[in-house]
Amino acid sequence: MRPLGDRVHGRAPAAQAAGARRGLAILCVTVTTSYGVLFYAFPVLAPAVTSDTGWSLAALTAVFSAAQVVAGLTGALVGRWLQGRGPRPVMTAAAVLAVPTTLMIASAQSLWVFTLAWMVAGAAMAGLFYPPAFAALTHWFAAGRVRALTVLTLVAGLASTVFAPLTAALEGLWGWRGAYLVLALVLLVVVVPLHCSLPREWSRAADEHPDEKGAPVRAVVRSRAFWAMTASLALGSLTVYAVVVNLVPLLEVRGFDTTAAAWALGLGGLGQVLGRVVYAPLDRWSRPVPRTVAVLGACAATTLLLALVPGPWSLLMLVALLAGTARGLLTLVQATAVTDRWGAGNYAAISGLMHTPLMLAIALAPWAGAALAGPLGGHPQAFALLGVVATAGAVIALASRPRPLPTP
Repeated sequence: MRPLGDRVHGRAPAAQAAGARRGLAILCVTVTTSYGVLFYAFPVLAPAVTSDTGWSLAALTAVFSAAQVVAGLTGALVGRWLQGRGPRPVMTAAAVLAVPTTLMIASAQSLWVFTLAWMVAGAAMAGLFYPPAFAALTHWFAAGRVRALTVLTLVAGLASTVFAPLTAALEGLWGWRGAYLVLALVLLVVVVPLHCSLPREWSRAADEHPDEKGAPVRAVVRSRAFWAMTASLALGSLTVYAVVVNLVPLLEVRGFDTTAAAWALGLGGLGQVLGRVVYAPLDRWSRPVPRTVAVLGACAATTLLLALVPGPWSLLMLVALLAGTARGLLTLVQATAVTDRWGAGNYAAISGLMHTPLMLAIALAPWAGAALAGPLGGHPQAFALLGVVATAGAVIALASRPRPLPTP
């Protein structure tokens, strides 16, 4: 197997290959840090915020979900900007925006200011999380993109492992406000300068390599295949993220204590890593549509198993591991869906539009599981319905095979 850099844009010059490898290394650090500060720190600090301010946990969760909605709605604009200018100005601007925003979160004395800060943070997330990084790596690595995307998601998958305990330690020393102040400093010292060091070059891959030329954005977005793909991945995302948030309550209903439920959640994280490891051979051995259907089917099957299997504990741990594996595979299906169907040339713009409903689905996921559990009679019934939702996604994915489109 050739080294990763040798596969950058086919026969890329050594300097370009080195720049792509440097860009991958930078994004591994910055995406991990961004998720740690702007996503995983919140659930750790939310109880302390509630205790200190009196703001309800439900209100804080709604604010955080709204920030994810803003990130989704901003994603299309970020994708357009990145398509024309490249990741360096886009991601640097997002990092610069995130620093005062995090300081504003730390110093907020009212819920309205806290809410405003998180809405701005949502806009920053759109330039710091997976979608723009996926676009950059797809452009830089071309034929080697799957391996590069796998490396990024494996490293960034450790964001919660690193930042959850770090945030808890900071909160113990200086409170939630002090923790966010330190995390803002981390963004300033780590993410901003590293994004300023991203490769400056952003010549269109399609101009240099006709086989990487992408289909026109307008034609893609008007196609049935695009909306089928987007709808199927949104339904899958809603399911898997609702499962993550509601797995502990489900297992507590089954009679397991919090420690046992936490083990299941941890094994799901391990499964996510395994899914990302096996995606590269799966990409080589299967075609895009059957692969998407199979992964969404796995998401549906494992969710239904969690709904139907009451025990024993060892069997539930195995199902949680398999559910995490399906979730890890789904992340890379999302990262490669556009390129597999329409080429890499307009990836950033098309992917930005596709990820808007996906981010909205992810934002709704924490609420969806709990909201369904009440009227349906419990978390097992909610998981059963979520399994049906993912099954619908797998069926819709059958229509995501594109018809021939004119290329620029």
